[in-house]
Amino acid sequence: MAHLSRRAFAAGAAGALSVALTSADASGAAATGAAVPAGGAALPQFRGMWLATVGGRDWPSARGGSPDEQRGELLDYLDTAVDRRLNAVVMQVRPTADAFWPSPYEPWSEYLTGVQGRDPGWDPLGTAVEEAHARGLELHAWFNPYRIANHADLSRLSPQHPAVRNRGWAVPYAGKLYYNPGLPEVRAFVQDAMLDAVRRYPVDGVHWDDYFYPYPVAGKAFADDDAFERYGDGFSDRAAWRRHNTDLLVSETAARIKRLRPSARFGISPFAVWRNSTTDPRGSATRGGVQTYDDLYADTRGWVRKGWIDYIAPQVYWNIGFEIADYATLVPWWSDVVAGTGTDLYIGEALYRAGAAGEAQAWQDPEELSRHLTLAADHPEVGGNIFFSAKEVVTDPIGAMSRVVQDHYPTRVRAR
Repeated sequence: MAHLSRRAFAAGAAGALSVALTSADASGAAATGAAVPAGGAALPQFRGMWLATVGGRDWPSARGGSPDEQRGELLDYLDTAVDRRLNAVVMQVRPTADAFWPSPYEPWSEYLTGVQGRDPGWDPLGTAVEEAHARGLELHAWFNPYRIANHADLSRLSPQHPAVRNRGWAVPYAGKLYYNPGLPEVRAFVQDAMLDAVRRYPVDGVHWDDYFYPYPVAGKAFADDDAFERYGDGFSDRAAWRRHNTDLLVSETAARIKRLRPSARFGISPFAVWRNSTTDPRGSATRGGVQTYDDLYADTRGWVRKGWIDYIAPQVYWNIGFEIADYATLVPWWSDVVAGTGTDLYIGEALYRAGAAGEAQAWQDPEELSRHLTLAADHPEVGGNIFFSAKEVVTDPIGAMSRVVQDHYPTRVRAR
């Protein structure tokens, strides 16, 4: 476990979210080699699943379902998390500059009703927080700061959408729409929009994934010339200015969360390659085609070292032995990054690849994912894992998730 989690456990933190362990639970953990302190209860371990809503990836299964139908599906996912002995759900509540709660800033998500801005007749985020807590689960609200739409047509957005009312904020890029991170008014707005949910609901975490500046597409330029001309003075180049913009978003949001809801933790789940060692000797021994520092303008290592975030969950979505980006290389590298920083480390796991058609042979083996957790257990900085995503936690096509539970999750434990 990461050292902050150990301190939280020792202090008795977790409050109403605690999952009580029976003496039989503690005995079972000891029998399987799980860490059991002198008090007899298993140490905290973050066991999460991402619940993706963009495009209805996991939930809801159909746009326009009745409130009872959508609520029932959501509760089924929470119940499955409990059955799998998980303790946290990372729920996507702002996938495309929209909302899964009654936001005064942005329209209701089209993924609920099929029409952006249409009231679904219930409060999905409020329900999720309440029902997760009733089950002893943490609920981390997952936001995408800058993505507006998975198309580039402003006319398809709700007439009241902020990107329609402020057309200078939006940048079309490679067939999609994004807010421009280089505009101070955009950074302020997206923070206000996200933190409205933190103000309204007792969420346990604020979570971002890997979408900052968009992933680069060959031959396409992100059109931020005007913003760079206005705000780029004093920077060595545009890349440094863009990284500064992302740094501001992270540091400002972190400070605001601490003021607004000190109990909520701030976590980010980036693409797992910060920089290759051939680019920077501090980087990982990988050959990633994308490097977050250079291509997404996201200094993920720097955020950890500066203490801006409470946890980092790199998406180590490759198998053990994958030559370009080996799981067995990246987990130790990230462990070294967080060591001594106070930032917890959770490893993002590619459950969706297990048994999927076209994936490498390693992913056809139901034991591959369990081997990941065995390897990670050798690194005390690793405080847990998050599985992508909830649909596969439920369907478990080749039994990879069941093997993880059997081999590594003998009982339910606290997340922190």
